[in-house]
Amino acid sequence: MMKIIGRALKLSGLVDYQKRSIVSKEILRKDAGTVTLFAFDKGQGLSEHTAPFDALVYIADGEADIFISKKPFHLKAGEMIVMPARKPHAVQANKHFKMLLTMIRA
Repeated sequence: MMKIIGRALKLSGLVDYQKRSIVSKEILRKDAGTVTLFAFDKGQGLSEHTAPFDALVYIADGEADIFISKKPFHLKAGEMIVMPARKPHAVQANKHFKMLLTMIRA
């Protein structure tokens, strides 16, 4: 993590796509929350689950389908959505994409 602090970096270049995989890289971890970058290959996803905190998702590359309480949202690079705490949500990659997930615990 120390290699990224105090440096200007291209966000989408911090993780690479891998066939049939989801790759993640934790950017920051503090008591107040985390920032994690994910790369989803086509066909990969996160099954429906809940989290105790709001989570902001920013699409850094590609396109993603995000479901909140079963309602679908199609997001493209440069767009974001906040997934509310304690609401079921899921993520699906119909094309490969990268997302930055920010969770604030406080």
